[in-house]
Amino acid sequence: MQQQGDFLPISKQELERRGWDYVDVIIVSGDAYVDHPSFGHAVIARTIESCGCRVAILPQPNWRDDLRDFKKLGKPRYFFGITAGCMDSMVNHYTANKRLRSDDAYTPGNQSGFRPDYATVVYSKILKQLFPDVPVVIGGIEASLRRFTHYDYWQDAVKPSILADSQADLLVYGMGELPIKAIVDCFHKQPTDRLYSNPQVAYLTDTLPANQSEDVFMLHSHEDCMVSKRKFAENFAVIERESNKLHPKTLVQAVGKQWVVVNPTFPPMCEKQIDESFDLPYTRMPHPRYAKRGDIPAFEMIKNSVNIHRGCFGGCSFCAISAHQGKFIASRSEKSILNELNKVASMPYFKGHISDLGAPSANMYRMHGKDQSLCSKCSKPSCIYPKRCANLNADHHPLLSLYQRAAAIKGIKKITIGSGIRYDMLLSDNPEEVRTFGFEKYIEAVVGKHVSGRLKVAPEHTNAIVLKQMRKANFENFHRFKQRFDYYNRKFGLRQQLIPYFISSHPACTLEYMAELAAETKKMGFRLEQVQDFTPTPTTYATTVYYTGLDPYTLKPVYTARSPKEKQDQLRFFFWFKPENRKWIETTLRKIHRQDLIDILLR
Repeated sequence: MQQQGDFLPISKQELERRGWDYVDVIIVSGDAYVDHPSFGHAVIARTIESCGCRVAILPQPNWRDDLRDFKKLGKPRYFFGITAGCMDSMVNHYTANKRLRSDDAYTPGNQSGFRPDYATVVYSKILKQLFPDVPVVIGGIEASLRRFTHYDYWQDAVKPSILADSQADLLVYGMGELPIKAIVDCFHKQPTDRLYSNPQVAYLTDTLPANQSEDVFMLHSHEDCMVSKRKFAENFAVIERESNKLHPKTLVQAVGKQWVVVNPTFPPMCEKQIDESFDLPYTRMPHPRYAKRGDIPAFEMIKNSVNIHRGCFGGCSFCAISAHQGKFIASRSEKSILNELNKVASMPYFKGHISDLGAPSANMYRMHGKDQSLCSKCSKPSCIYPKRCANLNADHHPLLSLYQRAAAIKGIKKITIGSGIRYDMLLSDNPEEVRTFGFEKYIEAVVGKHVSGRLKVAPEHTNAIVLKQMRKANFENFHRFKQRFDYYNRKFGLRQQLIPYFISSHPACTLEYMAELAAETKKMGFRLEQVQDFTPTPTTYATTVYYTGLDPYTLKPVYTARSPKEKQDQLRFFFWFKPENRKWIETTLRKIHRQDLIDILLR
């Protein structure tokens, strides 16, 4: 077993055992400390450590008492780094119906109540109060997607950049390794004036940036967005376009008498850079202090899995992953992945099953534009919607090679793909394309060897109007993929299930469209399990439509279910098989003049 000394210190006693009388950086996290590359606080802490710094972690500090937790590690020489955790704290706390959750997968024992609402803001304000002269750097998905004026679903309000609310000095957005290295380098070299010129950071300033060139774009002010939904929507269109460019502009937004300045991103991480991040000396375990408090569900879910790349070019309108990680794929080397698999196979808890060899989307490994000069001019959010880009190298052979080499590692008995597969990339009417990109070989390999009884895919809806708003492929693609899935099940004598994910109440979805979804999936033999009511999260396309009622690109109205009753009614159609829903469904179908669906759903 790993010894406690292998972990970064989280208490004064652990600092003393290392003989440290100071630390350079303290990372404050809303998650429990799990020293694993799937947990952002560990990644950033280990990255800073690799820069020659002394780093300590303050996980889930108590914000309700006399704030002693925030003082126990002392005052860092460089800065405090804050993350709410792997999830936005409000998504972590509340359901789509705004009901408080009774559990927290990132806390020992699955216990709730160990982080505040709006954790980034709460932690930052406390630290600025206790240590006003120490810089505070915020990051993680909560800060990243709240860097501009944004709609907050839980307060049903338009809120300014999180920089204004948190009083933080600097914000890191997106994947944080490259910007945090640049920040640490500034503190190493002193003075720290260069902090604000680093790529992929945002800051609040009293002075409008002097450089008003074509590389700087002035967004509508926060105050304008508060009174004009149209301007809010126009801002989003600019923000998303720039986020999807290889060479984005600096974006500036007025907030009161100040300006939020968001510098352009670093280029996507190269193979060497992403390998360096995953190859850091993680113990791959929760800190021993949690041993008596119970398992950490989020760790239990991923402990036997390995992430092979970052980024997603799917561009789904409701998804925060591509908005945070970006659309350009940063793939690890095969060597780095195999080394990590060997580490997993040597862990005392490993029983032979790799539960996932995947990423945000399982089958985008090593994919990129054939002609990068074309990619450098592109600002589209998706490389596969409305159809696969002709410039996309969608070759699945590197994945197949990786699966084969991974399966040969001693101690690994089975590898399953737990991440969602983009089946719409695997379908083509062009036989040459199918052969060149290995589409059919990939389906055959996954169905035959890499499904643990159930394969997750995400058609999300059946209606073409809703799917267009989601930026998802036509439902006919799901029918085609299911045919191939069923074919290979028969070929190999398997009885595996296809588990489709669907969303209700998404912008453009009406009650009638949900009824059609229920009828269509029932005819296919599904009794749906993986269903979700749409939850608006900051700075996504779908959330912008939800709040403004407008498509941000066309500025045309889009229907959206907003009231709790509308949302609950749509969700009920998923559960046509429950006796308590039968009368309501029949009455509703008659009201919307869809009696033709009554026999399908209720007979």
